[in-house]
Amino acid sequence: MSKKQDLNDIPKLWELNPVWNVLTDEEKDYIDQSSRLYTFKKNEIIHHEGDIPTHMMMLVDGKVKVYKDGASNRSQIIRMLKPYDFFGYRAMIADEGYNTSVSAFEPSIVYFVKKEAFLKVIRQNNEFCYLFMVEMAKDLGQSDKLSVSLTQKHTRGRLAEALLSLKENYGLDEDEATISMYMSREDLAHLSNMTTSNAIRTLAAFAEEGIISIDGRKIKILDMEELLHVSRIG
Repeated sequence: MSKKQDLNDIPKLWELNPVWNVLTDEEKDYIDQSSRLYTFKKNEIIHHEGDIPTHMMMLVDGKVKVYKDGASNRSQIIRMLKPYDFFGYRAMIADEGYNTSVSAFEPSIVYFVKKEAFLKVIRQNNEFCYLFMVEMAKDLGQSDKLSVSLTQKHTRGRLAEALLSLKENYGLDEDEATISMYMSREDLAHLSNMTTSNAIRTLAAFAEEGIISIDGRKIKILDMEELLHVSRIG
């Protein structure tokens, strides 16, 4: 992790995410003095599973994955983060070690807010606490949705759900069809809780059925209704 000194043009936290904007001027100054920007290279670890949290984090730029290592060197991607998403807060609030690892999927910039500063404004600013609870509730909802998908859906449904999630998180390219997130087959497999070979076969089947087209790591959605249907029926 390396702090860069040429990031002075990055806006303050409250200019990026409105949750912070409800802080008083005094609280904003306090958070500003207690936060730092760090850059991470592609695949660089931001924190490991089991680490003791010292900061709350917010992604500013880039893409970040939250994952858990399993048996036989297989990983499960829990979440793919987009700019202005919070992370690292659950373990900190619960006073536990992290139960997942986080790494940069591509070069990324992250705000680090000291634990004591974050917890102080949570305790003293009711509106900030409420808005942050809303963010936590949204994250919990996504976690529940993922749990259902991974335990109840077959491979086709899981992969369709993963593609729709990437589209929702990162949007589409200028052609309004290509998902603006180019993942390897292995990463798609880790996101969908399947083997890489199964992910490759299922993607090929989707392409043969005219649901998507594939160009290297680029995936274009050709039939959104059918992709949604596959996701729903599992």
